[in-house]
Amino acid sequence: MIDFTLSEKDEKVLAAVREEALVCRKYARYYDEHEEEFAPDTLEEAKDFKNPFALLAKRDDLDSSMGVMSMLVTAGQTWGDYTVRMRRGTGGLGNAALRASGSPEQNSRWGSKTLAMAITEPGCGSDSKAVQTSAVLDAARNEWVLNGEKIFVTTGCRAEGVVVWATIDKAAGRAGIKSFIVMKGTPGFEVTHKEKKLGIRADDTAAYVFRDCRIPRDHLLGGDESIPKEGAGGFKGVMKTFNMTRPAVAAIGLGIAQAALDFTRDSLAAEGVEVDWNAGPHARSAAQQELIEIEADIEAAMLDVLHAVWLSGEAKPNNLEASISKAKGGEIARTATQRCLALLGSLGISQDHLLEKWFRDCRITDIYEGTGQIQRLIIARDILGYSAAELS
Repeated sequence: MIDFTLSEKDEKVLAAVREEALVCRKYARYYDEHEEEFAPDTLEEAKDFKNPFALLAKRDDLDSSMGVMSMLVTAGQTWGDYTVRMRRGTGGLGNAALRASGSPEQNSRWGSKTLAMAITEPGCGSDSKAVQTSAVLDAARNEWVLNGEKIFVTTGCRAEGVVVWATIDKAAGRAGIKSFIVMKGTPGFEVTHKEKKLGIRADDTAAYVFRDCRIPRDHLLGGDESIPKEGAGGFKGVMKTFNMTRPAVAAIGLGIAQAALDFTRDSLAAEGVEVDWNAGPHARSAAQQELIEIEADIEAAMLDVLHAVWLSGEAKPNNLEASISKAKGGEIARTATQRCLALLGSLGISQDHLLEKWFRDCRITDIYEGTGQIQRLIIARDILGYSAAELS
């Protein structure tokens, strides 16, 4: 039976996360307006806070699983602020790919580094099988030679290295796409641009260029150089990375949405508008009913997230559920925050408060790691049995 009831220990961990998140809010406006600067990994007021995952040690059967708690911790951190949240350890998307598909030797070598993931190209967005960046094997020198351009690389400036998607055989389609680990400082690898964005401004997003960039042969993630005649080969294996990161992206957005809801509810309560839970929907004001419906939407979306990671923790397939959580979470993060903005009117768009920033920040969670539209295509294929060609 699935049970997401939190234990007393769980509640204490999440309370500590929120306490730290409030510290992050103090810096949120500054780094939103000074996006040329990186928010520090540790803030002075929070230097004595423990890593929340260290607080999860010595758990028993009454406590929630690590997967469930990781999503709740993520949402708790972004409840404070997305771009000023504490960055500890190796949480880059490239790190997730390394853990999912890398060999033991590769994980030992690069597991302690912060790794970005470079997929999107000027001519290739959500259709990842259309990757044009090439990797050609120079067998005489035992090296791969990479050429191509990548854009919208999350944590692209801050990262120490990157997992790059490239094709070793364009004629093979998806089966020819492989992932390669390239560290900063490698000749031929250049960070060409840092994006200026609508939201998450302090969370750096970069563009890369690879010009005859040579990397050792063993930098191929997983080490499998074969190209299967049928199926997607290693491409499908790397795509499984998203079965955990997509729920996490949804949790990020829902943390922001919860912050927006809490601020809106408190602001309205200060003006005498509070939800009467004993009254029926027709006895409440429109504002009161809207608050209830926003809260219900956020809770439903978070349950989708927790269901997806619970399945993973039980070693059960969760490809469908991961896409459902991403589609639902991304949509609710966007619409809930927008509805809060509408409820507060001029107060909502004022830069005296963070609500307008959260409105801008949450938009990305419905876009990256597979847009909401792409997630719905994946869901349709899984539930209705359609092929990619039938849905194109």
